[in-house]
Amino acid sequence: MIEYKNFTLANGLQVYVHEDHSTPMAVMNILYDVGSRDEDPNKTGFAHLFEHLMFGGSANIPSYDTPLQKVGGENNAFTSPDLTNYYITLPAENLETAFWLESDRMMGLSFEQRVLDVQQKVVIEEFKQRYLNQPYGDVWLKLRPLAYKTHPYRWATIGKEIAHIENATMNDVKDFFYTYYIPSNAIMVVAGNVKYDEVKKLSEKWFDPIAAKTKKHRNLPKEQPQTEKRTLKTKASVPMNGIYKTWHIPERMHSDYYAIDLFSDILGRGQSSRLYQSLVKDKKMFTSINAYVTGSIDAGLFVVEGKMNDSISFDKAEAEIDTIIGNTLLHLDENETQKVKNQAEATIVLSEVELLNRAMNLAFSVNLGDAELINKEGALIQKVTTESIINTGKKYLTENNSSVMYYAKQ
Repeated sequence: MIEYKNFTLANGLQVYVHEDHSTPMAVMNILYDVGSRDEDPNKTGFAHLFEHLMFGGSANIPSYDTPLQKVGGENNAFTSPDLTNYYITLPAENLETAFWLESDRMMGLSFEQRVLDVQQKVVIEEFKQRYLNQPYGDVWLKLRPLAYKTHPYRWATIGKEIAHIENATMNDVKDFFYTYYIPSNAIMVVAGNVKYDEVKKLSEKWFDPIAAKTKKHRNLPKEQPQTEKRTLKTKASVPMNGIYKTWHIPERMHSDYYAIDLFSDILGRGQSSRLYQSLVKDKKMFTSINAYVTGSIDAGLFVVEGKMNDSISFDKAEAEIDTIIGNTLLHLDENETQKVKNQAEATIVLSEVELLNRAMNLAFSVNLGDAELINKEGALIQKVTTESIINTGKKYLTENNSSVMYYAKQ
């Protein structure tokens, strides 16, 4: 059970406090409710670019890292299609340094052309290294627009193309910042060897002076139901052929989510899964294969991906995958269901050993609209039945709802 208290400042900043006096450390996690799904289709990659810009200095503090390192702190951040998350870990006795740093850059960045130029080059280089010049790096650059035709999940967090980052102007950057990096669009979790009253006092001291702004109403285009199978054949200089098959599934808070998530575990979680046992261990058709769901806030994807041995055709590989899915839907017993439920719950419990993970998970739960999800998720998993797993599998894993990319080596 993760215990917490919360309050909201006058400017709309939501603050959650999780006390753990067994550690000398503290964590400050700030989640901004903005991801690549919120971008202009003609200006993609901005959420990720901003993750980099936030470390380029503010109007008052030219170097974000230097004062944090002096008090024994560390920081990092990440961007997803749904959110951008920043976190600091430091000795609890130096907690106010985190308040000073984070409130200052929420108040306003330096907005120096020099900083923008540097970070544009960094992101462009990342785009080339991780997505264009790395084997299979472009998979999601191609798979997303195959699976999504309307929703902004159709592009990756890095962006559609390098030109969108290259052409970013200072006015674009300022507009993005003052739209999304505002108190009412943020969730702050302070955890560790802290006290609620102390956090409230520091929040009021450092964040209350930041002006309130109205949170932008999100009105994203919804993906229309897919009515026929989509395919894409592509080639690249990679060591072996790969197959990537996706199906549309409901949003993260849908009642079917845990059942379809557990079905992905049965099919492709670890070496005891059905796909691995059959296609890697027994038939030796694949060198690796797994299944998972994207877990996105809006309607996501169920994914099966694998690398095949040279003698196996794409048609044969896909047919085997489909057969295993079909057999699983016909023959799934309670023991197998209970096994993956226990594995999923154990993963949650183990993740909460780390203070930082507790802070992030609490912020994620709040962003999903239910802070108590952090404490209810294990029970929700255990409530899933074998019947509901079979029903959701039959409901969503249909051929007309699938998109398949055949990734061939040159």
